Order: sequence, then C-alpha cells, then structure tokens
Amino acid sequence: MFYYLIAIFIILLDQVTKWLIVTKMHLGESIPIVEDFLYITSHRNRGAAWGILQGQMWFFYVITAIVIIAIIYYIQKEAKGKLLLGVSLAFMLGGAIGNFIDRLIRKEVVDFIHTYIFNYNFPVFNVADSALVIGVILLMIQMLRDERETKEKSYGENGTHHS
Repeated sequence: MFYYLIAIFIILLDQVTKWLIVTKMHLGESIPIVEDFLYITSHRNRGAAWGILQGQMWFFYVITAIVIIAIIYYIQKEAKGKLLLGVSLAFMLGGAIGNFIDRLIRKEVVDFIHTYIFNYNFPVFNVADSALVIGVILLMIQMLRDERETKEKSYGENGTHHS
C-alpha cells in the first residue's frame, strides 16, 4: 500500500501543478526562477520526450496501459521486502499515470519545467517526467545492488569461487 501512496502523491502533485500552469499562464509564457538556468514555461507536447511521435495518441494509450499493468505486477510480485525497488516502481507508476491522464483528458501533455544546463536548452518537462526519470535511476541502483549481492554470494567476499 505504501508504494501506491507514493504513486498517488506523485499523480496529485503532477496534476495540480499542470492545472496551475493551464489556468494561470498563457501558452508560451515563461517566468524566470533562476535567470539563464530555470524557468516556468507553459508548453504543450502531443508526442513523447523531445516531441517525438507527435500525434500518435493510440500508440501512447496502448504502451502506457501495458507499462502501468507491468509496474503494478512488479510491485505486487517483486517489491515485497525490497524498499528501493518498490519506491522506484512507485515513482514510475505515478509518472506514467500522470502523463496518461493528460493524454486522455487533454490529448496533449502539459510541460512547464524549463532548464538551461551549460547553455543547453533542455526540453521542457513536468513532475510526471521527473518522477519517471527518478524511478529509472532508483531502479538502476537496485539492479546494481542485486548484481553485487549475486556476485558476493557466488564468489564470496574475497573474490574466490565457492562450489
């Protein structure tokens, strides 16, 4: 249940921030937070990251539904006793559902976090996108931990193989 509460929190935070952008800002309007680094910019995306696959809503509906089902399955079957795995999946679940809601209701995703990193104009993103990235990073950390534990069990602490 804890993991689903994390996902619900992410969905609510994502949807509230998007609602604020849609209701309080004009499309294309930008508010500087940290000059030359961070802006709140009202932007819409009808595709995926960097605007790829524009207008392919049915593709996103099908893929996102599969991803959501898979994440719920893994939370139920694999996350018991693995806090980091459960949290990573919860972040990915919240992020996937947050953008899915936009695609279903608005037929586009509301983006608003706009950064310039080392003068690179990074694509505008949102809370759901951030949650997905954080979830993937946490999952990679969990996978590295699992791999290390497997090697330690297989080879022992001193690097010699035990049969």
